[in-house]
Amino acid sequence: MAQPPALDLSRTALFLDLDGTLAAIEPTPDAVGPQPRRNWMLHELSRQLHGRLAVLSGRSIDDIDRILGETVRSLAGVHGLERRTPQGERVDLKPHPDLPAVAGMLQSFAAGQSGLLLEPKERSLALHYRGHPPAEAACLEIAHRLGAAYGLTVQEGRMVVELRTPGPDKGDALQVFMNDPVFVGATPVMVGDDLTDEDAFTAAETLGGFGVLVGDPRPTAARYRLDDPKAVLAWLEESIA
Repeated sequence: MAQPPALDLSRTALFLDLDGTLAAIEPTPDAVGPQPRRNWMLHELSRQLHGRLAVLSGRSIDDIDRILGETVRSLAGVHGLERRTPQGERVDLKPHPDLPAVAGMLQSFAAGQSGLLLEPKERSLALHYRGHPPAEAACLEIAHRLGAAYGLTVQEGRMVVELRTPGPDKGDALQVFMNDPVFVGATPVMVGDDLTDEDAFTAAETLGGFGVLVGDPRPTAARYRLDDPKAVLAWLEESIA
């Protein structure tokens, strides 16, 4: 896959994942923190794009703001279950009522195997197995079993499986942003690394734009590829006038 062309900031609506795209994957989610160069660049990109910049992440909006220093107004958190509009309005889905009960079961499961980490969120539960990759099959099995039993959406990702309140995905979030007056008429570009970004790659392509995969080549709806977050930041910085 080829590297993406230089961004035309006069026409682009830019959508970015966070972990694995703007920031390197760390052993635990809370190990990712603010980075001055990245956050300055996002502020400048947002200014030159006239607000046509959004971050679509599996993290909560509060956590995205912690890492990015509130440099980006338009956000979709928990893969689209939380959203902040360009005007600053929050549009969040009500959490599934059975999440606390499922959290207890997943916590007991994680405690029984070294290297597993359960990350509770208000609208989802993320079971990370990057600390013990051989547990992948067992993690996927219990996630799919509990998802079916309690009516939760199972979202597989890089070394993580998530049980989500049913609702929008990143592709849905991208389409909603593109209908906002701030974004309408622009060409969407989605940059992401994970399986959770595939819906957004497809949405960007459908709306006349394209996706950029970050990381090793794999089957994807993205049209272009960059090696890692360092390459993403360099590519974005080259676009700043």
